[in-house]
Amino acid sequence: MPEARRSTIDIAEVERFSALAAEWWNPNGKFRPLHKFNPVRLAYIRDQVAVRFGRDPRAPRPFEGLRFLDIGCGGGLLCEPMARLGAYVVGADASQTNIEVAKLHAAESGVTVDYRATTAEALAEAGEQFDVILNMEVVEHVSDVDLFVGKCGEMVRPGGLMFVATINRTLKALGLAIIGAEYVLRWLPRGTHQFGRLVRPEELEKALADAGMTIIDRSGVTYNPLADRWSRSKDMDVNYMVLAEKTAAETVMNMAG
Repeated sequence: MPEARRSTIDIAEVERFSALAAEWWNPNGKFRPLHKFNPVRLAYIRDQVAVRFGRDPRAPRPFEGLRFLDIGCGGGLLCEPMARLGAYVVGADASQTNIEVAKLHAAESGVTVDYRATTAEALAEAGEQFDVILNMEVVEHVSDVDLFVGKCGEMVRPGGLMFVATINRTLKALGLAIIGAEYVLRWLPRGTHQFGRLVRPEELEKALADAGMTIIDRSGVTYNPLADRWSRSKDMDVNYMVLAEKTAAETVMNMAG
């Protein structure tokens, strides 16, 4: 199928999350698991960016001068902390409703974020470039993973980073992340995740490689029900994060190809 006709947007998924938009900033609401998960994501991003860009993670604004894209930003749960750390943040989401919620919350919080109701392909076609792209809990909701990751990869500057977090397509993930979280514990609305759309690490890493990105770190994330806390782990069977870098050499090779 010609690329001009391809799209990363799944309308049903956009509508599903638009309907929940009012819940984004309620720590005890339908996005409670994401609020519990957020500290792990934030610490991983802060520490990895600090190492790769030579910043002091303990500084008040260690990301000063860096341009971030949070693609599929939802209500802005990652955008606002990144902005507070000094980054210039573009928060992009296909849902206009999510963007309006995010804008309102940022205004109330006194945080500056450049929120846009747009898509990865539109941003890439506009020539946008970023030092860091946050691609967190998004790939399992897009209609074309390879196209989505490819368009995101186009926007990473040489030496820049892309963080991807998602759920593995394993029976363990089916039992814990879908049946357990949605049907038994009711942490998330039923239908939030569809097993066939979950992405295995090797599938994600191939898409990243095709996008000119090199994997530089991998981490699982596991939940401790007794402590009610998420933490990083070597276990990537359910939730996992991947960090990839675009090197100048790879960029030149891609341009030559």
